[in-house]
Amino acid sequence: MSLPLTNHSLEKLEQLLLAMGFKVRYEKGNFKTGACLLEHNRVIVVNKFSNLEGKIAALVTLIKQTNPDENLLDDKQRQFFHSLQQMELF
Repeated sequence: MSLPLTNHSLEKLEQLLLAMGFKVRYEKGNFKTGACLLEHNRVIVVNKFSNLEGKIAALVTLIKQTNPDENLLDDKQRQFFHSLQQMELF
């Protein structure tokens, strides 16, 4: 399975992270393309100047590293999470 590089895919990833208890923020800054996970605040900071592919790749990578409480997810989100776990990155 491959995730389409669209704004809709980015929104689905953001909604999944929100359901998992994370807040996603887009900030401009002097950091490389990618994301930073602040453990105690459960905030993911993504460089707003990254291209769409970079944003999606960063969020998928973080989701793959996360072990969420699946009780927080509805059936569609749980299915999406499991499909992301099986996905090879671009």
